Amino acid sequence: MDRLGIDIGGSGIKGAPVDVGAGTLSMERVRLATPHPATPEAVLETVAHLAGRFETEGPVGVTVPAAVQRGLVRTAANIDPTWIEVDAVTRMTERLGRPVVVLNDADAAGIAEMRFGAGRGQTGTVMIVTLGTGIGTAIFVDGRLVPNLELGHIEVRGREAEARAAAIVRTQKSLTMDAWAKRVDEVLRTYERLVWPDLFIVGGGVSKQARKFIDRFTTRAPVVAAELRNNAGIVGAAVAASEA
Repeated sequence: MDRLGIDIGGSGIKGAPVDVGAGTLSMERVRLATPHPATPEAVLETVAHLAGRFETEGPVGVTVPAAVQRGLVRTAANIDPTWIEVDAVTRMTERLGRPVVVLNDADAAGIAEMRFGAGRGQTGTVMIVTLGTGIGTAIFVDGRLVPNLELGHIEVRGREAEARAAAIVRTQKSLTMDAWAKRVDEVLRTYERLVWPDLFIVGGGVSKQARKFIDRFTTRAPVVAAELRNNAGIVGAAVAASEA
């Protein structure tokens, strides 16, 4: 069974139909630039345009880079602040003309990795860390999600973690892979002192280069690369829609 998954990020909005039984994209994904400013109306227009590129039926899963409670957007770190307190489920359902499930982007990526990827079969505490425009985090305890853990915003040596070690920071500051990996390692070690996970899964677009940095981390818990890479959010969104 296919469900449409759409992943809204700080720089791009990606989507594709997903075979939710296999955790694979049924068609090549489409990526559109995130509008700037990323206001609700501008993003909804882009989401609707993307959804119209695929002939799918039924519920749609959509991720946002924000905490989401009962369909309401509570934060807006990498989208326009006018999103805060917007009923995203109602707005998107009205715009697309079909049921929509909205969830945090890192939570969606975690759902995909725990079911189909690097977290499959893992027990204990698993922490997914997505590195992109910001840092997304998701935690699963014995396979159950603890939603909306926005730990990319905790302070590490006086600055937000994502301001120090998001993937975009490496580009903005022209950091070598080694210098950037040291920053990420510092963030992971901070998380470890707070959460004590049994496993870290590092995802986001940068995970396709994981062989260049994954061995540089010094946490007690092992660190592995996300297997679904930058498609995890799309897959997780589609799974959430199929199970709503």
